[in-house]
Formats: sequence, structure tokens, C-alpha cells
Amino acid sequence: MDLRTYVTLDATEMAHLVQKKEVTPKELVELSIQQMEKVNPTLNAVIHDRKEKALQEAENRKVGTGFSGIPFLLKNISQSLNGEPITSGSRLLRSNFSKQSSNFVKRIEQAGLLFLGSTNTPEFGLKNITEPVLYGPSRNPWNTEYSPGGSSGGAAAAIASGIVPIAGASDGGGSIRIPASFSGLFGLKPTRGRTPVGPGVGRQWQGASIDFALSRTVRDSAGFLDLLQVVQPEAAFQVPLFNGTYQEEMKKPFNKPLRIAYTTNSPVGTPVSEDAKKAVINVISWLEKEGHIVEEKENDVDGIQLMRNYYLMNSGEMASLVFNLERALGRELTAGDMEIESWLLNIAGKSVSAAEFTYSLASWDTAAAQMAKLHEHYDFYITPATAYTAPKVGELTHSEESQMELRERIEKLDKDGKQELIYEMFLPSLTYTPFTQLANLTGQPAVSLPVYLSEEGLPLGVQVMASKGEEHRLLQLAYQIEQTDMWIDLMQNPFLKEIVATN
Repeated sequence: MDLRTYVTLDATEMAHLVQKKEVTPKELVELSIQQMEKVNPTLNAVIHDRKEKALQEAENRKVGTGFSGIPFLLKNISQSLNGEPITSGSRLLRSNFSKQSSNFVKRIEQAGLLFLGSTNTPEFGLKNITEPVLYGPSRNPWNTEYSPGGSSGGAAAAIASGIVPIAGASDGGGSIRIPASFSGLFGLKPTRGRTPVGPGVGRQWQGASIDFALSRTVRDSAGFLDLLQVVQPEAAFQVPLFNGTYQEEMKKPFNKPLRIAYTTNSPVGTPVSEDAKKAVINVISWLEKEGHIVEEKENDVDGIQLMRNYYLMNSGEMASLVFNLERALGRELTAGDMEIESWLLNIAGKSVSAAEFTYSLASWDTAAAQMAKLHEHYDFYITPATAYTAPKVGELTHSEESQMELRERIEKLDKDGKQELIYEMFLPSLTYTPFTQLANLTGQPAVSLPVYLSEEGLPLGVQVMASKGEEHRLLQLAYQIEQTDMWIDLMQNPFLKEIVATN
């Protein structure tokens, strides 16, 4: 196999070739490394590699079923591999090494995938862009002046540029679906509890955050869900196993017309681009032609209040993390130890009482009940995945002057004022990505479909949400849309075009 062929294949096709002995795992790893060395100096997608270890493991890898022998990258937060660095994009953890592999990583390792290294992520996964001070920004293969998104931005850039066909990702507020939208990929956030990563870490962000993957095709995400779904007794959240295989279920037609609700309005009242509106209308028009029943409809969730409660959770979680880091490091942390978002969330979180934190979490359950009621009448709820195409690198990063002002302001505010400042700080970012957080807080599955390319040549996704436990229906819909002309051809991006043209 040559590099030109390698970058066109998804993980499922690579696995078939390995099983037929038309290519070896070592050859795939060599090609992955070749592409990494070619594009990563520009894209900064991979921040730690284990090339020699991966080659050695590939040479000894016995060919199995599923994705055995496929190159894979882990996200540099929560997806820990024993003995390898895990820094969460933070300068505080630059020398931190994993003492054990997470359950998520163990299952992937047992399935025979080969770990090439880890991908770039913003500090503690708090942002929808990937520009940590520790490693610098990742860049979008469609246009390197733009961000691939976050927090799984390094993973997105690695897949969209052909380094690997599938990579580890996580999603606590859209961190799979946002980079999928910005980078022209398929992004599935499974139901809460579908892919637990415990023991001991199953309540990430109180259940808002899950670990899964980004992929270039629907069948790859379906196959990965087959691999990772598990009922784990020690996990905080449980979902019954799906009876069947997602890769087979996705191919089945719907047995009756669907009822679908959609909106292009931001849940927090921020502007939405014409590109995002067009992307949704294109999908809605296709659904109508297919005989499905669609209706423009808002959900009943108070989106602004839900986001305020989301940020309150973020602040409480960050204050807890800082508390644990101070105990581990044996010193008090200062504003200079971390980035502005982490520091302000920590300061705000220290003012939140246990009663207020618990009360805010109850709003998640209210939203879940409201969405469950909506899904009594509608199979899917469709919105833009992001309100705009990707921001430019640096656009959403605070200047030194702005950071100083924010640090000074938060010290003078009461607890309500601190929370208001957090909302204000994140509002420019939230304006780009107001649609994804709902599914994290309700626990529903959701996908971003790569179905739109702007006149400037930047992708934008459409989000589809379903009832809890109904990933199979989302995959069915996604698989059907994947066969249409709406689906973005990843080979159109300049990094992959060049490989095809020059090899």
C-alpha cells in the first residue's frame, strides 16, 4: 500500500485489508508515521508520539477481528496509557505520566488497535478551540488559518489530514461534535453511560462528559461503538447493552416515516450564520423528499439558564481539580500556573456552595424531562452543530491585557457577579457553539453530520439528537445521508488533495 491509498481509507476498510493479509499492521503504522511527519509540523495535531513502540507492537501484532492492527491516537486528557504522558494540555502537568491505563484505553488495546501517540487539547478540555499555551494551537487542514475546534481539536486535525482514520475524543459540551463540524468529520456523542471509562472516573463533569472517538465515516463510529459499549458495574452511569451490532443496524431502512423537529435559532439568543441555516434547511429538504414529516419547533428548555448552570458546574469542577492539584503538588496555585479560563472558573467555583451546586444539577434533570417529552412526538431534533464555520486561530484566545483585566475584575465581585463574569468570558466562544451542550446535560446521544461546505471552503455540520439509548437510529439516519451528495468529501481538503496529486 502507498500513502496515496492509505489516506483515502477509513478504519473499517483498513481492517478488512489486514484480515485479508493484503496489508500488515506494521505497514499501516509506517504509513501513518509518514503522514504524521509530513503534516504535523504545520497542523500541530499530535503533541506526543510513540513511533518506535508502535512499530514494535505492530510487528508483533497477531491479526484479529474488528479494528485489530489499525493506527490510533489518544486524546491527551482522560485517555491515559500506562507509562505515557498525560498532561491535559496544562503546564502544571507537563511532567505527568500515567500510572495505569484507563478502562477506555484498555478496551481499545484489547481490540488490537495500535497507539501512535496523543493529540493536542486545550487546557483541561475547557474550550471549543485547541490553543493551549503548553503546546500551541492546532490548525485546520481545510485552511490552516482556522481552528479545527476543540476540545478534541488535535484528533480532528489528525483524521482530516489522513494521519489516522479514527482517533480518541471526548465530549463534555460538544468536544466531539464541534471539531467534527469545523473539520468535516462524523462526530457521535453516545448516550451517557454507554462507554464508561472507570473505575474511579465515571462521573466526569457530573456525567456531562463522555469518552468516544471522531471518525471519517459512519461505519467506523458504529464499529467503534460495538467495540466500546459495555455495562461496567463500577461505573457511575449504566445503559443496557444494545441488542445487535451497530454496524449492521445502521444499514437498515426506517420502517415508517419519521417525525422530525428542527430549529436554526440559537438556544441562548446569539446570532446564527446563514451558512448554518442553509446547512439545516438542506437536510430538512432532503428529509421531506424522502417522505418524512418535519416541523420547525423550539424545545421548551431555557437555554440561557441551562448554560449558566453548565458554567456553574464547570467552575465547581475546576475548583475541585485545583484543590486536588494543590494537595498533590504541596503548594498553593496562583493565576500564573494556569490559563485564564481555568483560573477564573476556579475562583468562581470556590464561591459556590454545595447547595447551589446540587440545585444547578437539578436543572439538567428538568431539561432531560422536557426533551423526553419532545421525543414522545418527534424521532429526532435537528439544529446546526455550530452556529458558524471555524474561527480563526487566535480569534477566541484572550489577549494578555484582557486576561489581566479579567483577573482583576473577578476578585472584586460577589459570587453571583463571578458567575456572570464567567458567562461573559465564554460568550464569544458560545456564540460559535451554542447548540451542543444540551445533549451533554440531558445525557442524550447526538451526532454532527458533515453536510455543508461554505463558499470559503470551510465545513459546517448539522446536529441530530435522539432519545437516550437510540444511537442506532442516529446511525441509520447518518448512514443514509452519507450516501447523498450532501456529505462532504474529506479528500477535498488541501492536505489530502496534495497527497493524491503528488504520490
